[in-house]
Amino acid sequence: MDAMKFPVFFRLILFCACCLPPEIVAAQPSILVFGDSLSAAYGIPREAGWVNLLQQELQRSHPQYQVVNASISGETTTGGLQRIAAALRQHQPGIVILELGANDGLRGAPIANIEANLADLIRQSRKAHAKVLLLGMQLPPNYGTDYTADFKAMYTKLAQRYHVPLISFFLEGITPEQFQADNLHPVAQAQPRILHNIMQKLGSLL
Repeated sequence: MDAMKFPVFFRLILFCACCLPPEIVAAQPSILVFGDSLSAAYGIPREAGWVNLLQQELQRSHPQYQVVNASISGETTTGGLQRIAAALRQHQPGIVILELGANDGLRGAPIANIEANLADLIRQSRKAHAKVLLLGMQLPPNYGTDYTADFKAMYTKLAQRYHVPLISFFLEGITPEQFQADNLHPVAQAQPRILHNIMQKLGSLL
């Protein structure tokens, strides 16, 4: 290339780059919520769910983040494993909020299988350079003392093994009257409390 023409060419490249839309020059960082019906606003208006409330909160405090809700009602850890790779490729999240395992437990799946699946989901998320926030769940007592205790402890073991922040029970503080008729899914009025619980650990990852 002619030495005299190079500066003009270089300036043209810089000009074009400056004219690109912001989303092309620097992609907006995203938070991928990867869960089940508890994150998919089951039985309530979607805009009342804690994930939508999270987006509203971040618009005020961390407007650079976009929240992507990839939660599906009825999802299990096995189903999540079938979807996670595509979701990570598509959204390239900086943070993954992993909320799965409850449906596996309600179906009485072996704890070892649930734990292995969650471990794989954590590993894949971290391999994609995303930080992981793990949301723990608890099962009703009618599933037996040993099973419910092992299920609860599973989340702590995973958090310690992979050094990821954990919310031991992200429905903590939700009172019995704040659940829908199925006694499993919180009503709309309980969603701000869920968001409060999550923000206790999410804030340090932002």
